[in-house]
Amino acid sequence: MSSAPESPAFKNEPPKEKDFQNPGLRGVRTTTLFRAVNPELFIKRNKPVMAFGLITLSLCVAYIGYLHATQENTKDLYEAVDSEHTVT
Repeated sequence: MSSAPESPAFKNEPPKEKDFQNPGLRGVRTTTLFRAVNPELFIKRNKPVMAFGLITLSLCVAYIGYLHATQENTKDLYEAVDSEHTVT
């Protein structure tokens, strides 16, 4: 039951810099179909585009809020008609 001593070549060495050149899923071998269906996993972040999208989305939400607020402020008195067609 004696085992051979491990040779120094099999020691755990820390990963080298070249191993980290493709972080995340960009370094994994995948199919073209997977890359076409999930492009957000392989495309680098683009901060100017993200900032433009955030500002645009915020302005759209603010505009909808503005329309909602002005519509509530301009509600006029309306006439309600009951089932006997009389104005209440």
